[in-house]
Amino acid sequence: MHLTGKHLTEVSFPVGGIGAGCIGIDGAGRLAEWEILNKAGKRRLNGCSHFAVRAESGGKVLDARILNGPVARDLSGSMGENVLFKGFGWGPEGDTFCGFPHFSRVEMDGAFPAAEYTFSDRHFPGKASLCVWSPFVPGESDLSSMPCAMFEITLENNQSEALDYTCIGVLSDLWPAGAFNKVSRKGKITRLELKSTADPKDFDYGEIALSTDGKDVSFQEYFYRGDWVDRREVYAHDLFIPGRFDNRSYPPRNRSGQDHGLLAVHFRLKPGETQTARFIISWYVPNRKNTWTDPEFLSKVMKKGGVKENRWKNYYAKLCSSAADASGKIFRKYDEIRDQVFMFRKAIHASTLPKAVLDGAAENLAVLVSPVCLRLEDGTFWGWEGVGIEKGSCYGTCQHVWNYAQALSLLFPDLERSIREAMFKYNLQKDNKFPFRLTLPLGSAPQDDRTAADGAFGEIMKTYREWKISGDTEWMKKMYPYAKRVMSFAWDPKSWYCWDVKKTGIMTGKQHHTLDMELFGPSGWLQSHYLGALEALARMAGACDEPKFAAECRAIARKGREYTEKELFNGEYYIQKVNLEDSSLLTPYLGKGEKAEDDKYWDKEHHELKYQQGEGCAIDSHLGQWYASLYGLGEILSPEQIRDTLTSIYRYNFRKDMSGFVNSWRVFSLEHEAGTIICTWPSHVRKPVIPLPYNSETMTGFEWAAACHSIMTGQIRNGERMAKAIRDRYNGANRNPWNEIECGSNYARSMAAYAMLQAYSGFQYDMTMGRIGFSPLIKGEFSCFWSLGTIWGVYERKKREEIIRILHGTATLKEFILAGNALYVNGKSVPCTVKNGILSFTVKVQAGTELVFRSSSRMKNKFTSIRRG
Repeated sequence: MHLTGKHLTEVSFPVGGIGAGCIGIDGAGRLAEWEILNKAGKRRLNGCSHFAVRAESGGKVLDARILNGPVARDLSGSMGENVLFKGFGWGPEGDTFCGFPHFSRVEMDGAFPAAEYTFSDRHFPGKASLCVWSPFVPGESDLSSMPCAMFEITLENNQSEALDYTCIGVLSDLWPAGAFNKVSRKGKITRLELKSTADPKDFDYGEIALSTDGKDVSFQEYFYRGDWVDRREVYAHDLFIPGRFDNRSYPPRNRSGQDHGLLAVHFRLKPGETQTARFIISWYVPNRKNTWTDPEFLSKVMKKGGVKENRWKNYYAKLCSSAADASGKIFRKYDEIRDQVFMFRKAIHASTLPKAVLDGAAENLAVLVSPVCLRLEDGTFWGWEGVGIEKGSCYGTCQHVWNYAQALSLLFPDLERSIREAMFKYNLQKDNKFPFRLTLPLGSAPQDDRTAADGAFGEIMKTYREWKISGDTEWMKKMYPYAKRVMSFAWDPKSWYCWDVKKTGIMTGKQHHTLDMELFGPSGWLQSHYLGALEALARMAGACDEPKFAAECRAIARKGREYTEKELFNGEYYIQKVNLEDSSLLTPYLGKGEKAEDDKYWDKEHHELKYQQGEGCAIDSHLGQWYASLYGLGEILSPEQIRDTLTSIYRYNFRKDMSGFVNSWRVFSLEHEAGTIICTWPSHVRKPVIPLPYNSETMTGFEWAAACHSIMTGQIRNGERMAKAIRDRYNGANRNPWNEIECGSNYARSMAAYAMLQAYSGFQYDMTMGRIGFSPLIKGEFSCFWSLGTIWGVYERKKREEIIRILHGTATLKEFILAGNALYVNGKSVPCTVKNGILSFTVKVQAGTELVFRSSSRMKNKFTSIRRG
């Protein structure tokens, strides 16, 4: 994404590690959001931390500037500061150095996991740029979890004489109770460490470091300690003195406050020469605990689960022993790591998808390095739904939210499998209830014992997906008994939920779901989840030598499909079948002495049930089939009805302009913005007075799923319009392109957009058979990134040939679903067989392998093409 001017206003580009936290770089290039302290930190600065550049000639400073563009917001100061003499009414925060000389113009090219900033100013004798990046490499979950952010400052001398340049990095400590600074040089690395004086076992212990491999480095261990703004005054003095910085040292600080230090890389450039100074900011805040649950209640659920201590370490504490060690590990393989990161970046961003679609798929991966994600001591992945300014929003890798997120399973399948393992181990109860949120510390009893229909059935389908991605049948066999128990809960006559006690294939009873309330009648929406889970379980049962159970699941699914297609499809879309005026639907769920008329789900004034879909057109009516199609489970509902439903979602729920639309809920699109609404009631159907929660919102995860499935069913134009509406709302001028919000920032559901790569390429996989395949939706030449985590690369289609380039990892592939009938491996013809459209040949592939599939003159090339709808 190339951004300039007003489109930089809301930018915060995150750099960091999975489960390690991140630093957000704003549109001006400022280190604007420090989210490395085991919590969110929106708009949290870290003292005066920044980068700067200086140019000298003949012993005189020609110019020195903070490596930032113009300040674009909060000119009156930021809201929310509950102190005098700071915040709104006192102007921008002084520690941003926006009052110091900085560059008058900045442009940004952001393409996760890296961003480049180009600065210009007529007063600075040279060209300056900054590249920031994360150690994000699919399939390399440990590398990608390192607590590091990389910064590269490049200067070019565009003058007619040789000049001396300095690249300066300033870092503040984050430890208010006490800290000390230390500069050291080991080998080629100069490092400034800022360490807490707390006991390393304390929860507030931490370290942060600034490291560089520059050859000629001067430093200051400390900024000047004083009162008022003394540190800024003295820094300004030192910045404009030519030559090397003089060191300054103090004893450790044992009181509140912050100390700063700096590293400065010096070099001379002849006219036309360019040089880059490389810096790494690394951190180490190892000790964590559950700070978000009421302590008394947490104590109860910990005791119930047999957990003795509310404590664990961040997984990265196993990857490195300190902030210094973290940066040292990166610097030892810096060029190799950088090559891998930028190879992935180039591969995914070169995919020939429409811009808005590709932006959604790629830029929403930023969620994975945000504070939404944790890695626990044993490596288990755990996530919030989103985060607030300082706290997580909705804990527990919520099943029905993370259902939508398609990125982790294909980029880091080991992390996705860890979610399944933890959910089954810690959340599946003896009575087969399956709470949808995982409580920390691991092993604690669930805080909420409700089972969500979409969450539970989604876990079964995702177990199947993880099996097919990994090809690890032994792993699946370990998970299968848990998945079987989850399904048995739907049939349990003792269950309070009464979902499908008679195994009719019809979901009734009390059905909790992702819109945070319960449905009390069958709906195409939740039916599709049930049918998808039945098919997934049947397939796993077949591989586990349980053919009778597999047959039973399919028999139930057949009955459910017949009912859904006949009774829940209204000719345009799937609905919920419920008598809104029947309060007796609530009776089975009442306590002793309670009356249905007093229940929260009953609207006394209007004499109808609350929070139901009824005859509404819900954006998720198609959703279970979307999952089934992505995971290779086939058609669980009529393709024609699914297509009609998606057509209706576009017709009734997509709005090109929100002006005049009534939205009682959270406002994620407004005025002349476009979006796809959660649920609408066309004029010819009845709308409940108090319908589904969030019904009038536009939440991007839901929108991405509907847009993606529309494209998969051939309604490409509709899907692309829905996608463009989302990204137009996140264009940098209005909202942050790297933070699609819902219930908080960095919302996990937005990673539904990653499935767009699969939609356009027709990528399919079944590694139990060593099989991959592609069937692009559109005509002509085409290129797309694909990944199974342990192996990834690029697929290309050119005239009469298809090419698979392996860029990373190793695997044994045996079957290919492609148009060709002749195979060349690294240029050499290889004999193969073709049967039923599957090309068979066993080949061990690794990074650098190129597979070319061609159609012989006797075989017409069968490229798939779908006319735009």
